[in-house]
Order: sequence, then structure tokens, then C-alpha cells
Amino acid sequence: MGRAFGFLGTIIVMAVGMYIYSIQLKDATATGGASTPTGTANIMGVKNDLISIANAERGYFATEQKYASLDELVSAKYITIERQRPPYTYDVETTSSGFRVTATRDSAGAPAQLWIDETMQVRSSN
Repeated sequence: MGRAFGFLGTIIVMAVGMYIYSIQLKDATATGGASTPTGTANIMGVKNDLISIANAERGYFATEQKYASLDELVSAKYITIERQRPPYTYDVETTSSGFRVTATRDSAGAPAQLWIDETMQVRSSN
């Protein structure tokens, strides 16, 4: 009888684990817009680039009392990120009170855009 409960317990734990794994995988591909490991890694790279650019904006603002264009951040050596990570290209929009760093996809696929602003939250559009 004890073996039966042990076996049943193992099956239940495995089922719960597979369910949690499938939910995490579904979330990663939904937000990443990629169904391959390479695509998901590329989206994570874009998100990391956006966070790096946003941190550079905060650092630039702390020293210069204004936000900077992407070219200004690169020339002032706040970042060394390229203007793109194919299939995404980066753009920075600034105002006196904030900034928005946008990654726009050049080809079909999702997400079409990812962006971050002074709230430091990465968002995406599908």
C-alpha cells in the first residue's frame, strides 16, 4: 500500500512540475515573441539593451541635468551598445521630464516594439 502512495505521489509531483514548466515556457514565448531558444535569447538581449540604455539615461541626467539622444550617450561613453540588435533597431525620445527608449522590429514578428521609460519598466506591443 505504501508503494502505491509513493508512486502516486511521484506522478502528482511530476504532473505539477510539467504544468509549471509549460506555464513558464508559454509566458517566455508570449512576451518574447519567439518559439525558438535563439529567438527568446534575442528578445532577452534586446530587453537587457533597453535597461542598459535607460540606466545610461539616468546617469547622464544625474551629471548633465538633461536626458540625451542615443548618439550623445554613445559619444559621451555612457554606453557602448550598437543602434540595433537585428531584427530590432533602437531609438531614444527625450523630453525635459523623461525619456523613452524604443526597440522596433524591422521585420514581421512579435513583439513589434519593446520600450522602457524613466519608470524602468520594459513593455511590449504585439
